[in-house]
Amino acid sequence: MTTTIRVLIADDQMMVRQGFTVLLNAEPDIEVVGQAVDGADAITQVAQLAPDVVLMDIRMPGVGGIEATRRLTEPADATVKILVLTTFDLDEYVYEALRAGASGFLLKDASADELAHAVRVVAAGDALLAPNITKRLIGEFSRVTAAVPRGPLRARVGDLTERETEVLTLIAQGLSNAEIAARLVVAEQTVKTHVSRILFKLGLRDRTQAAVFAYESGLVRPSAF
Repeated sequence: MTTTIRVLIADDQMMVRQGFTVLLNAEPDIEVVGQAVDGADAITQVAQLAPDVVLMDIRMPGVGGIEATRRLTEPADATVKILVLTTFDLDEYVYEALRAGASGFLLKDASADELAHAVRVVAAGDALLAPNITKRLIGEFSRVTAAVPRGPLRARVGDLTERETEVLTLIAQGLSNAEIAARLVVAEQTVKTHVSRILFKLGLRDRTQAAVFAYESGLVRPSAF
């Protein structure tokens, strides 16, 4: 039996909300359960509707997408996944949205297939950070992390085993569990175990936070791939 993914769309543009609703509701395993006009409305509706995924526009009046993302993902028991929407892949706010707890980002001109795929990936607990999607975002990682004190963060990397450090590096490069397993010639379940241990040791919530941590600690540099 297929589990239906419940989606909330938060965007101040009615045409965007309605267009994405039509596209997603055409998928057999996805249902749009609500539409929000801004960040505050999204926070309220998440509490009422308990969606699995929120498509969150970054730039909205009042409570914007970054602040709404932070508030929704901050609680320790938060389960909702945030997929931020942006018009340009050079949007300087995308990086901050990822730091705030978003599981990835999607361009608003994405095709129906790309949209549905993104929702499924994020709902499954993975991060939408494939190199071909985030290639131009890496420069923003470089610019912002240059001002981040790395000593304490790098010390936390020392808590990881050599293999866990290797897996973390590959996560930051956008590889999926299956791709990491193929690269390291191990079972995919072994990779999942490594990922779980990495998140536990570093006190991180998901793969996206792990990728951000890898950059901020200096473990991975934008020039690395």
